[in-house]
Amino acid sequence: MELGRRAASAPDLPLILPAPVRQAGPMPHFTSYDDAELHYRVLGPNGPGVPPLVCLAGGPGRDAAYLGDLGGLSEQRHLVIPDSRGTGASPAAADPSRYAYPHLAEDLEALRTHLGLERFALLAHDAGAATAQAYAAAYPDRLTRLVLVCPGSRVQGELPDDAPEIFASRADEPWWPEASAALQRLAETSDLTEARSLLLSAAPLAYGRWEAPQRAHAAAEADQLNPVPRAGFWQGVDEPARQTLLAGLREVPCPVLVVTGDRDAVTGVRAGELVAESFPEGRTHHLHETGHYPWVDEPSLFSQVVEEFLRAA
Repeated sequence: MELGRRAASAPDLPLILPAPVRQAGPMPHFTSYDDAELHYRVLGPNGPGVPPLVCLAGGPGRDAAYLGDLGGLSEQRHLVIPDSRGTGASPAAADPSRYAYPHLAEDLEALRTHLGLERFALLAHDAGAATAQAYAAAYPDRLTRLVLVCPGSRVQGELPDDAPEIFASRADEPWWPEASAALQRLAETSDLTEARSLLLSAAPLAYGRWEAPQRAHAAAEADQLNPVPRAGFWQGVDEPARQTLLAGLREVPCPVLVVTGDRDAVTGVRAGELVAESFPEGRTHHLHETGHYPWVDEPSLFSQVVEEFLRAA
């Protein structure tokens, strides 16, 4: 995500780290357009009648492990979760320009070819939604359904101000003073170690509430961040390229669901509405009392909303 966050400790709640979602055996890999070998993991059932759902992580540049099983979506779906360049098990890019999200969209096309899919459903979270939009614009007929979870609206060229308003509205919560002070200090520091500590203190703003599952999810983030892929993600996309991408979104024929959380103080709600408005068949679903990671705050509700959308005729 754009802010990046860490979990602040809470003395009244023990820190319980969940067991990571692991895949048996070595991670599979595919060869992309420039011969880079990139890795992905698979979760859930696989076989006839179980269509895959490709899932893109955000950050940008965050290891896809933070997606977990997306609130139990892997119980009914065959999830394919790639590690983008320089994250997780995938090697760093020899050319830093390959980290830009339009190039990551070409990696996604290489993954589709590797999987032998004519068309497929795609889910993307946070900054991964920019990669998904670049892919949809370039390959509009390859997608059956598109789910964008808590996206920003940088591709749309707008930065709504409702995220700070959401943050301010939660000022009566016990974690808020420390998180607020951390955000102010983040704007001033250039020390990476201090920044990581401050992000940890600011973490609660990303969640609908600050309980054991949220704290455990946030505590893992420090080891999942990759500064170089993050720095390269938005590079090399000038205004004409952005406008071309936006024009391509207006030609995407598949249904698009944008999921937002009404307590998301990272990207807010309005950004998701702007993204949905970019597609002919776009619509939004606002989840109550959820933040930037709705599958952590309300796993059953999140998976139900997504599954119903994917199954709709």
